[in-house]
Parts: sequence; C-alpha cells; structure tokens
Amino acid sequence: MPLLRAFLLGLAAAFMAFEAAGAIANRATSRPNVVFIMTDDAGYADFGCYGATDIRTPHIDRLAREGVRMTDFYAMPQCTPTRAALISGRYQQRVRLERALGSAGSSLEMGLPANGRTLPRLLKEHGYATGLVGKWHLGYKPEFSPQAHGFDYAFGPMSGYVDFYHHVRADGQLDFFENGRPVTVEGYATDLFTERAERFIAQHAAQPFFLAVTYTAPHWPFQPPGRPSRAKNNGAFQHPTDDPPPTRADYAAMLEQADAGVGRILAKLERLRLAENTLVIFTNDNGGEWLSRNTPFFHRKGSVWEGGIRVPAILRWPGRLPAGRVDPQPGITMDLTATILAATGAPVPPDARLDGIDLLPILAGRAPARERTLFWRFGGSDHRQQRAVRQGPWKLLVEGGSFSPTFLFDLRDDPGERNDLAAQHPKIVARLRALIDSWEREVEADATSILGPLRSPAPVR
Repeated sequence: MPLLRAFLLGLAAAFMAFEAAGAIANRATSRPNVVFIMTDDAGYADFGCYGATDIRTPHIDRLAREGVRMTDFYAMPQCTPTRAALISGRYQQRVRLERALGSAGSSLEMGLPANGRTLPRLLKEHGYATGLVGKWHLGYKPEFSPQAHGFDYAFGPMSGYVDFYHHVRADGQLDFFENGRPVTVEGYATDLFTERAERFIAQHAAQPFFLAVTYTAPHWPFQPPGRPSRAKNNGAFQHPTDDPPPTRADYAAMLEQADAGVGRILAKLERLRLAENTLVIFTNDNGGEWLSRNTPFFHRKGSVWEGGIRVPAILRWPGRLPAGRVDPQPGITMDLTATILAATGAPVPPDARLDGIDLLPILAGRAPARERTLFWRFGGSDHRQQRAVRQGPWKLLVEGGSFSPTFLFDLRDDPGERNDLAAQHPKIVARLRALIDSWEREVEADATSILGPLRSPAPVR
C-alpha cells in the first residue's frame, strides 16, 4: 500500500506539473483565452449582483466584483434567436431564426447556415481550440451542427430543453451528443456540463482556447439537483396550475447549481494559472420565465418588453477591464461576438458584416459611451407580432400590425415601461417607427438573398 500511495501521489504531481507547463505556454502567447458562460431563462434579478435576495450566486457575483457589470444589456426574446445572434454576430432575422426551434416537424429541417464566417470558425482559423459544452439549439441536421460552425469539441443537447437526469428531449428521444454522436451518460446535466468544461480547459491549457458553456439551467423542466425522478420529464411547458406545481425553491436550487459550476470553472482557470489571460463573459439568453424575477422590468421571455429582453452581462479580464465597474452602456448579444473577435485579434472578413460593436474600449474607460440603435422583432402572424427599437433612452414598442398599440417609453426614468409617452412625443414615434420599417426591409432582403423567398411562416414552438 505505501508503494501504491507513493505511485499515485507521484502520478498526480506529474499531471499537475504537465497542466502548469501548459498554462505557462498559454500565458506566453499574446492571445487571450475566452470562456463564455450563458444560463437559460434566468431572470434579470435572479443573481445577487443584480438584486436577488433568495438565490445565492457567489461565483457570478464575484465576476461582477472583479469585472464590469452591465445594466442595459439585451438578448433576444427566446433561446434560438439569441444563440443565432451570438454565433453569427448578426441579427437572427437575417437567417429567419426568429423563434425557438421545436423538436419535431419543420423545425427539424431548419438551422443556422454555416457560411464560414461564424464566431467559432473565425476563432478556429485564428489558431484557437474551440469547444461548446451545453445547449446548441441551432439546428439538428449535420450542416447546422456545432462542428459545421467550427467547434472542435461539442457536448450537450441539440434541442431547446432536456430532462436533467434522463437527458431526453420533448419527443422522448435521447438528446445528449458528443461530437455529433449520441451518448448515454449518468448524471445531472448541469454537473456534466461543468465537468466537460473543466476537462476542455485542462486539455487545451497549452494553446489559446474559446470555450462556450451554455447551461440549460434554470430552463424547465424544473428539476433541482439531488432529486432524480423515475419518470422522464419530456412533457409540455410546466405551469403554475400543475399538481403539484414547480416552486421558486426548485428553480433557485437549479440556478445555484449552475453558479457552483461557474465557481468550478473559475477555480480551474486559477489552478492552471490561466485566469490573468482569460476573458470571462457571463450572460443569459432571454428574459426569465414565470418562476423568475425580472425586476424592475415588465413582462418575461417571449416578448420584446424589457422583461423579455434585458439580461445580465458581466465581463472580467484582469488587467484589461476595471474591477467593480457598473456600466450603463447599452449592448446586445452581437456585441459579444464582435468583442470576442476583437479581444483575440481574429481577422474578420468584410463579408462577415457584423451587427455588433467591440465593447472593450467603452467598458475599460478608454472610450466614451456610445448611443445605440437596437432592434427586436418577435412573434408569428402580423396581428401578434411585436417590434421594438431602442435609440438612446427612447424605446418604441409596436404590438401587432398597422392598427395595433404603439408605445413610447423613456427608459432613463421609466425602465419598467409603465408611462406611455406616445401622445406627448408624436415626432419621436414617427422617427423611431421609420427606423423599424427600414431595418425590417434590410434584414428581410438579406434573408431572401441567403435563403431565398419565404414560402411558409416561421415554426411555432
């Protein structure tokens, strides 16, 4: 036994030395690592640094203390559109991924086209190891897969949600894949994603890497850790009228487990001496669901009201970004694409035509804040479709078609969108409505050039 113990200790020491050597080689390069972390369906106020009092998120809160916390950052109203915006760096309307993809029917034929200009592909061509751990939700066919977009490694579900213990999707089919092959593994989904993330970091410590960790928590099914069920949860959306209904405590436990995973990822970076050379970005994919808290904003996921699109965003890069800064610079998902490419120095071909901007100079205090004009569109047929534009502090929101309500809000004084100012400022309404109309013509023309004429309405989840 003493000999075996000595052998095991020596093996562990050798492994740690190997990791450390790789980390030193990584630090010697001028290119930073990037770890992008996204939660799923969390509310704006579900994190301690954004005001949560009943959910403990010490590791995400630590990122805010050591980096820049943005207050006016936006995603899209649902999962697929936000992910399409991140990977492409462009508005998702340009590729007609305006709603979440389902797990059956026409959704199985749709996805994000791999044009050689997406974020992981550009990073891969720049010498980065690229990994995705967690939810994809950008298409099931091989030509839409993570590998087609430039990810060297991918592990997780292809659909919008899975049972956290049985790993099946809405139609009951197994939905855990590793590099394109279905895999059966035991364990709680959140923990499995964290373990794969730690493994990827260790394996690629000797070269610059881009790792996207896209947790499915706290998206329904609301299954907290430590309470596996024999029944597979691949049913429909969970309601407060269910018997018994899911609880806020279940939801909190799921989010706290994701936060613990963030802590493990940060600890891995520190143990390998990679933290100083790593840009860590944390955000969420859309507004929270009915168990979430989107305070102080109105509405939730699936709308273009602030509660459906305003999300947390934190960037930490030691020595490059100030610690503890709170920044009101408006930003949107595509800005993270442009920011990552700028931070890594990856060449961006002109035909990539990114819709976002590099946020680093602004967040670092080297450049003044910029006024932004940001657009959203969400819904099905025209009478239910929502449109919105934010320019400076003004936000115009149009619900439905030509004769549907039009609202105008000054988000500086009214972030909860309770005081409609359309009657007081008709010229601002007209100006912003013209901007929406022009933007729609542009993205629809782009979609036609990429995908051809639209022949059927977008699928409804």
